[in-house]
Amino acid sequence: MFSLKGKRALITGAATGIGQAIAHRLAQSGAQVAITDRVGVSLEETAALCAPYGNGVVQEALDVRQCAMIKEVVPKLEREGGGFDILVNNAGINRPTKALEVDEANWEDHFTTNVRGGFFCAQAVAPFMIEQGYGRIIFISSQSGLIGIPGQPVYCAAKGAIINLVRTLGVEWASYGITVNSVAPTFIETNLTRERLKKPEFKEFVLSKIPSRKLSVPDDVAYAALYLASEEAAMVNATTLSVDGGWTSW
Repeated sequence: MFSLKGKRALITGAATGIGQAIAHRLAQSGAQVAITDRVGVSLEETAALCAPYGNGVVQEALDVRQCAMIKEVVPKLEREGGGFDILVNNAGINRPTKALEVDEANWEDHFTTNVRGGFFCAQAVAPFMIEQGYGRIIFISSQSGLIGIPGQPVYCAAKGAIINLVRTLGVEWASYGITVNSVAPTFIETNLTRERLKKPEFKEFVLSKIPSRKLSVPDDVAYAALYLASEEAAMVNATTLSVDGGWTSW
């Protein structure tokens, strides 16, 4: 089950954390992976994790905040490898700021990276997927797109936008054999959250909301993405899979 043998996957924000774990598990399941991250960010660690499976690993700089770069890099990778069967839009930021302190730059940064970047990556891979009549597009959203969390109104708004974008794209492209879904994880200790989780009061707030009182790990999200990328998820479309330990249930 969940074999991706012969499939090609593009993963954004793949240098560390969730993106790295997703690239690893897709490669382990047979996919050739193209791993990307911002200019100057090393992808060597992720490439080393993926290489032993022998499916091929391509590294490329891609800043999803720059639409011109998306339009240049994605077609280049497609020409070199023959198009993508799977896209995982993982690149994103979270800069917690209270509502009264949010400025235009904070707002623009969140929506440019988390929403606009993912949309234009999806738009870039869609023509090939439409032509071949098959595709899996997966966005990494967040439980923050389903609930409100004090101190991060813009992040919650951006992740909520992703969830509705997924619904719309999933409906629009379903007739072409493309599914579009998202994964909504709870707090995971990554570069985006590590400093906040070092604060005892914040960590207790997080654990108090998760019934098992356990933090998630990147592989929890990676395996959810693997499922959505697989043939077994053919009838899962335009939806969001929560990986939150039950946070959003109460």
